[in-house]
Amino acid sequence: MDDRLARFVGSLGASLKSLVKIAVESRGRTRVKAPEAPTLPLVVMGNGPSLNDTIADCRRQLEVLPLLAVNFAALSPEFGQLRPSYYVLADPVFFAPATEGNVGKLRDAFARIDWPVTLFVPIRSKAAAHRLTAGNANITVAGFNPVGVEGFELLEEKAFDLGLGMPRPRNVLIPSLMIAISLGFKTIYVAGADHSWMKTLDVTDDNTVVSVQPHFYAESNEEKARVTSVYKDVRLHEVVYSFYVAFKSYFTIERYARRRGVSIYNVTPGSFIDAFQRCNLATVSVRPE
Repeated sequence: MDDRLARFVGSLGASLKSLVKIAVESRGRTRVKAPEAPTLPLVVMGNGPSLNDTIADCRRQLEVLPLLAVNFAALSPEFGQLRPSYYVLADPVFFAPATEGNVGKLRDAFARIDWPVTLFVPIRSKAAAHRLTAGNANITVAGFNPVGVEGFELLEEKAFDLGLGMPRPRNVLIPSLMIAISLGFKTIYVAGADHSWMKTLDVTDDNTVVSVQPHFYAESNEEKARVTSVYKDVRLHEVVYSFYVAFKSYFTIERYARRRGVSIYNVTPGSFIDAFQRCNLATVSVRPE
């Protein structure tokens, strides 16, 4: 079988699998358009350790431009100072019935939000998300379909346009970027996306895989213990493959964004993401276009 035929067969198989997943898992998403999108860029803030430097060096930009935060960012003191307009949660841990530990602290942090925030969560988790927001009227909950779609480019892009799926959502940054595009932003800056996990990847003498994923905020002992338990039975090839899935998804996002007239810039110093153009957020104008 020559390479072209092999690629066609592979794309056909992936497309058929994606169509089944869409039929079974996708539901009507919440369509939201950002009022700032026509005139301002959006800053998507990952939780990597470099975000501390970005906050220190680019405070003026972050205080003026619309922001999107993820995961446990609301537990940091900077969250209340910067007041992001958008928030994304994707991991099932946030929607489990028990709300002890950091998830309970996140619920308390959401209760203190006193500015308008749109919280994006997987559609299947919207009911749990309403419990997590503690009835705070400042938070609007919107749903997205975290369904990984692969195959023929035409199928991928149609599914992305309709919000029925996205590149495989290995981590929360992937749905965050797709949501940023769907909000209508034409320029997106990615901060705090270090993705330098390979520097800290290790295997102990008893064959335990250690994957350290540091954040810009201080980790609680409870969260460290939870992450350790998640990786307890994970093998090295599985960890490396998950890295592959994430970095490949960014190239799909870059292709999709470019075809939709959207520019994505990585402003994370030392980031391992090689899909997006690089620039310095400190040089970005904060005046509306």
